Amino acid sequence: MTLTQLRYLVAIADAGLNITLAAARVHATQPGLSKQLKQLEDELGFLLFVRKGRSLEAITPAGAEVLERARVILAETTNIRAYAANQRRESHGQLTITTTHTQARFVLPPAIARIKREFPQVSVHLQQSAEGAALDLLSQGDADMAVVSTAGGEPQGGIAVPLYRWRRLALVPRGHELDRAGRAPDMAELSRHPLISYESSVRPESSLQRAFASVGLEPNLALTALDADLIKTYVRAGLGVGLLAEMAVGVGDTDLRGWPAPREMSECIAWAVLPRERVLRDYALEMVNVLAPQIDKRDLRRVLDGNQAPDWPEPPTWESLTQTITS
Repeated sequence: MTLTQLRYLVAIADAGLNITLAAARVHATQPGLSKQLKQLEDELGFLLFVRKGRSLEAITPAGAEVLERARVILAETTNIRAYAANQRRESHGQLTITTTHTQARFVLPPAIARIKREFPQVSVHLQQSAEGAALDLLSQGDADMAVVSTAGGEPQGGIAVPLYRWRRLALVPRGHELDRAGRAPDMAELSRHPLISYESSVRPESSLQRAFASVGLEPNLALTALDADLIKTYVRAGLGVGLLAEMAVGVGDTDLRGWPAPREMSECIAWAVLPRERVLRDYALEMVNVLAPQIDKRDLRRVLDGNQAPDWPEPPTWESLTQTITS
């Protein structure tokens, strides 16, 4: 039995039993992969898959047991390699971050630039997705960390490290009825205008829906998008009042007027979610440290190693953090 055979077994399962697709993913030929699978089955003394002609139809109960253990073995093999690379102080590798558009577009660029300066041989890959999908990618082992936000408790699916706190802004074009001096719009005023916000806002359990429900009102969501830049585009087009993260509004948006959202819309926290039981490369932990300078690196490492319970300090506001990561 070899690690290559176990890797091929997992690849077949993850490709929906499509051997052609599995072979392409592991950069092998289809006949070569099939041969290795047959050798593994011969050694074990039972079939791992139910076959129909030349196709694989289902995984056998015994095959499911072997598959589960193969995943554990391959994960630990990866951990050993990562640990060894850290011990050798290797400075090359790949960092995969799954995150939302707002984080990728407005938060991560200066942090990634710092990582690239310190680790120029590390390639950084961003996988943009909705927050739920980002956590799914992390749990599947397709990313080293997820950067997401919540308006309630901490996200599940890994070790959640609080990065910073942020608030929503109510955004209007200059000349709009709400482009005025003095008082910010309240919930009642916002309910009388068409609103443009993130796609997640349509869900009944979203923080925006809960905020309006808490005062007996219902939001008029005229348009939703995953992309904060799109929200600003449609605000500029006069389609409604934008409700979006404060990070997405910058010095170049002089044609727009931003108000702090009413206090009923609770403050949000951005998190770095790290995989459990996985050894991360040093540059991945350095990325977390750049985004959360308030957390001691040694505490972070001890928590990840399972030697200390998480007891994180209160995260800073976005305004104070941005002064740190851009300096």
